Amino acid sequence: MSADPALVLVHGAWHGSWCWEALLPELAGVDVQTVELPSVAAPPAGLYADAEVLRAAVAAIPGPVVVCAHSYGGAVASQALARLPNVTHVVYLCAFALGRGESVLGAGKPPWSRVRDDGFIEVRTPENVFFNDLPEEAARSAASHLRLQHSSAFTEQQTEAAWENLPTTFVVCTQDQAIPPQAQRQMAAHIGGKILEIDTSHSPFLSQPHVVATILRETLATNIETAPAP
Repeated sequence: MSADPALVLVHGAWHGSWCWEALLPELAGVDVQTVELPSVAAPPAGLYADAEVLRAAVAAIPGPVVVCAHSYGGAVASQALARLPNVTHVVYLCAFALGRGESVLGAGKPPWSRVRDDGFIEVRTPENVFFNDLPEEAARSAASHLRLQHSSAFTEQQTEAAWENLPTTFVVCTQDQAIPPQAQRQMAAHIGGKILEIDTSHSPFLSQPHVVATILRETLATNIETAPAP
């Protein structure tokens, strides 16, 4: 008897579960769950609060779980998933794969962002930063869904690094204007695991959802848990 893994999708900063809407039809038949990270457009919350939400969601799933984390969501996954016995694989989708003591802003503030006096961060020209391979109207529509992100998500340091003990796949997006592809390659090489490259922007789940779905389906297929016959 086999147990097909569930798939948990973790959005990045400024985003929400809305960003997976084009991907979900491509994953028909898969048990897909999403989370909403509290650091996005909420009373101040940071990495640790986000990690608690993800950890609780994954721990509540009775069978094996593959987690796909996008962008900042990679830091959340690394913090949240350590020592969870049902997690079998983590897919870092152009995501931050950091070590203990590191933070997203450790390498400096991105030039396309602005920190407000209240601690929330805005994105300048998100159409170019996140959605540069989408048609203009679609990029504007996606940008209209973005919300504010609290800076503590980027300054709180990781105390866990789940990738140290979990199989991983890192998907480098070669047209990415948010996280430079070379920085992605460096993180991917540092954590080990499988490395893939796709010719997309920072948001392949919107511009090429079929490509992302293929990667996820292949990952799920290699993580089917076989139980002994009764």
